[in-house]
Amino acid sequence: MSDRAGPVARPSVLSLNISSKSALYAAYMPFLKNGGIFVPTPRAYKIGDEVFMLLQLLEDPTKHPVAGTVAWVTPQGAQGNKTQGVGVHFSDDEAGKGLRHRIEQILAGHLGSNRPTHTL
Repeated sequence: MSDRAGPVARPSVLSLNISSKSALYAAYMPFLKNGGIFVPTPRAYKIGDEVFMLLQLLEDPTKHPVAGTVAWVTPQGAQGNKTQGVGVHFSDDEAGKGLRHRIEQILAGHLGSNRPTHTL
C-alpha cells in the first residue's frame, strides 16, 4: 500500500504567440499583483487551476516558460462576444517577474490608456 494520495495532477500547458503590441495590450493584466495574461482557449478551467505557459512575444522567437494560476474564466458565449479563455496570474518567481518586466517594457506608454482589452 502506498502513502501517496493518488496521482498528482500536472498543470496543463498553454502556448500563446502574441504577434502585435495591440494584441499584447489587449491580453495583459497589469492589475494583478504579479501581472498576468489572457489566454484564449476552448478548454475548461476553474479559478485556482495551475497552468504552465509558453509565451512568445512579438518578433522574439523565444518561448518564455512561466507558471501561473487561473485568476478568472471567460466562458463560451460570454456576454458582449468576449473571447473564450482564461486569465492567468503569473507566479511570484523569477520567470513570472521577468516576463512581467518584459511585457511592461514593450507596453511602456500604453498601460493606463482607455483602449478596450479582453480583461476589463
